[in-house]
Amino acid sequence: MLFSPSQKIVLASNNSGKINEIQALLQQQLIVKQGDLQVPEVEETGSTFVENAILKARNAAQHCQLPALADDSGLVVDALQGAPGVWSARYAGVGATDAQNNAALLKALAEVPEAERSARFICVIVLFRHALDPTPLIAQGVWEGRILTAAQGNNGFGYDPLFWVPEQQCASAELPFAVKNALSHRGQALRQLAALMQ
Repeated sequence: MLFSPSQKIVLASNNSGKINEIQALLQQQLIVKQGDLQVPEVEETGSTFVENAILKARNAAQHCQLPALADDSGLVVDALQGAPGVWSARYAGVGATDAQNNAALLKALAEVPEAERSARFICVIVLFRHALDPTPLIAQGVWEGRILTAAQGNNGFGYDPLFWVPEQQCASAELPFAVKNALSHRGQALRQLAALMQ
């Protein structure tokens, strides 16, 4: 086993939605958000989810001298040639709220018919044992769906109110927490990571 139960792992994020999802799926580990340890956020300069996750995990591991976990995730919309992609959290600009990003997405897709609104959430999770780890653990999850023309539901965060989940016939933001974790891109990646950690 690479990590003992109750091993403290720093999460290179201050996003409370992500923290709740990650802690629920990695129950044996104590997940601490980087803000609690005064870790400064690193600029996400990568052009891929993998690059950004590596940047964030390495930065947290360097500052804390602890194992560090980072995810980079986003929404990839086919009609927008993969946008918002790695810029999902700042699609409407740096510091944009979820509501602003959702509004920007709806505007960009205003003329796109329902049949052409296919999209997927992608999550890449990277775990560094230490800052100089030459072989970090990397896991990935993909969740297929399509983009609605208006928001539905009050659960989740980010683009969840606009992401239609075909097998559940509802938006991601209408799913109970446990169901979302069972299906989502982050849930898939975390289960893969948990297996790698054994």
